[in-house]
Amino acid sequence: MNLKFSYVVLLFMCVFSIYAQNPIVPNVGLNDPHIHIFNDTAYVYASHDKSIKNDKFIMEDWWIWSSPDLVNWTKQSVLNPKDTYIGKEYSRCWATDAAYNNGKYYWYFSEGNEQSGVVVGNTPIGPWKDPLGKPLLISDLTPTHEYDMSIFEENGDHYIFFGVWDYYVAKLNDDMISLAEVPKKVVINNPRGPYNRDGKNKDMPTDDKPFVHKYNGKYYLSWGCFYAMSDNLYGPYDYVDTIIKESSFAEGYDSPTWPNGFLQGRHGSFFKWHNQSYFVYCDISQTGNRYFRDTFISYVHYKANGEMATIRVDGIGVGQYDADNGCIEAEDYFKADMVYKTENVMGGFSINPEATNGFVTYPNIQNLNKKSTIEFEFLSQTNTEIEVRESDKNGKLLATCKFDSNNTKAFKTKSINIEGLHNNQTICLVFKPSSIGNLKINRFKIK
Repeated sequence: MNLKFSYVVLLFMCVFSIYAQNPIVPNVGLNDPHIHIFNDTAYVYASHDKSIKNDKFIMEDWWIWSSPDLVNWTKQSVLNPKDTYIGKEYSRCWATDAAYNNGKYYWYFSEGNEQSGVVVGNTPIGPWKDPLGKPLLISDLTPTHEYDMSIFEENGDHYIFFGVWDYYVAKLNDDMISLAEVPKKVVINNPRGPYNRDGKNKDMPTDDKPFVHKYNGKYYLSWGCFYAMSDNLYGPYDYVDTIIKESSFAEGYDSPTWPNGFLQGRHGSFFKWHNQSYFVYCDISQTGNRYFRDTFISYVHYKANGEMATIRVDGIGVGQYDADNGCIEAEDYFKADMVYKTENVMGGFSINPEATNGFVTYPNIQNLNKKSTIEFEFLSQTNTEIEVRESDKNGKLLATCKFDSNNTKAFKTKSINIEGLHNNQTICLVFKPSSIGNLKINRFKIK
């Protein structure tokens, strides 16, 4: 990237960030993100690319940023390598992850692509202390490289996954700074990766940056946007698919990409908050420089067979909406209670209430001024009713929506007048008794 183009990119990003939420923190090099929810606040534990001028990976510290809503982010903590066992300035501060146990927070970090350490603190943002004074994962522990770790918690037990091409897992002791067992290799059947699209590259079958999450009794092992599934945490895992495809990208977000295409370099993690699922990951479409990465967040929705649907990669991101940008997909809520998603026969997802006063909220809706109508796309088995309220389920009543019975099995639309709309408003849909088991909402439009 030449210097002139760099300035154009920087100017574009400064202006664009006013209207867009992806990247979550533009033009700072926030990457390799892992998000954890502690005390109802989102914390991203991340690596840090030093400069837009980088022509190689220069990463001199690790970062923590926090957010109450996945839209507004505040820098909270910096971990310098000289304050760890590394003990000096260092430019290969690679991926991190964090965990909580017994009143303490643990922040794990990669020493380049060779070893991993850990620091401990009393809060999610430190201050931090290196309790070992040496690596937790040493470079000759396994046949792979001991870096790019992730921590998985289940029933109070914690497990560490790490490696490149071949992954290893070990249970952590309750002290969180020692291994309870010898690391075990994780078997992946029929793996794919950015360097192995056809399954023939046996030397580089997957990628680095493994991450595990669980949904509906299944374990999901991911490396970037590639993933595999298993009934057992230790595996074996069966490769499934990628969650990013050519159809994922909004205009202006599909390029430039890494040398091996848009599936490469999507380091990140999955997390859940307020009954919504997300993927947080690296992107270079707005910087144009693979050595100066951004962090994006997208909604994640699960199909009936457990597979993850293709995600959307755009500038709106999550936790905010634009009334001038067409329909708001009902499943892309920020908060939900007593509501679940179902896959539509023709594609996409709907929301379904499962109890009276179940609700979904959509905060930070832009361009609501002068709008007075809300149009729902719905399927209703009987005459049903919902309320549209401001802020939350107990907020000001903006409209009552009554849907007629529809036995055609096809979604229909209905428009209702709505008053009191203003920019940056939070809209809450509250489901009344008649809607339980009878109503599906696919999307809605405010106009």
